[in-house]
Amino acid sequence: MERREIICDSIAKSANPLSQGIKFGNLLFLSGQLGRNPDTGKLETGAYEQTRRVLSNLRELLKTEDLSMDDVLKTTIFIVDISKVAEMNRAYNEFFSAPFPARSCVEVSTLGGGAEVEIELIAGKAM
Repeated sequence: MERREIICDSIAKSANPLSQGIKFGNLLFLSGQLGRNPDTGKLETGAYEQTRRVLSNLRELLKTEDLSMDDVLKTTIFIVDISKVAEMNRAYNEFFSAPFPARSCVEVSTLGGGAEVEIELIAGKAM
């Protein structure tokens, strides 16, 4: 199977040495995204707003491979303040519906650039 880098010019780029995503077979592995506005490069304010931006950015990455949020199999969520999970879930529910992707959500002490939320995902379609 071929391993191929995914690049999306419509979202903010990371200064870190990483790929936005890797396609391997029928699976797409997307790196963690922060809630940066692609036009300004600045983080949105608050867990709800950052989650919406993160998921919008991930949706743009999925589109590069003709995938949608319905093709997401697994998400991993990193959140700085676990008490803000309800805010994050409110935004999450705007992008996903049952059957929801498998999911992990962990509280972390800090995220890059002062972000409150980071989400990575795995998506794919049956061949």
